[in-house]
Amino acid sequence: MVRISVDTERCVGAGQCVLSAPEVFDQDDSGIVLVLAEPVDEPGRDAARQAGLICPSQAITVKES
Repeated sequence: MVRISVDTERCVGAGQCVLSAPEVFDQDDSGIVLVLAEPVDEPGRDAARQAGLICPSQAITVKES
């Protein structure tokens, strides 16, 4: 299981998270990241981890639990 947290103050709205894991992330009208749901399967968890790694502002934290 993974826990996802986002720092909306750091988010620059690049959208890389949505491109990497559209089932997990979205953006609000201002382009700021939103978490739609915690991923339940391994491909979803991998996509969320990748989104955290490529986030240009490092606004996404994915923790294993």
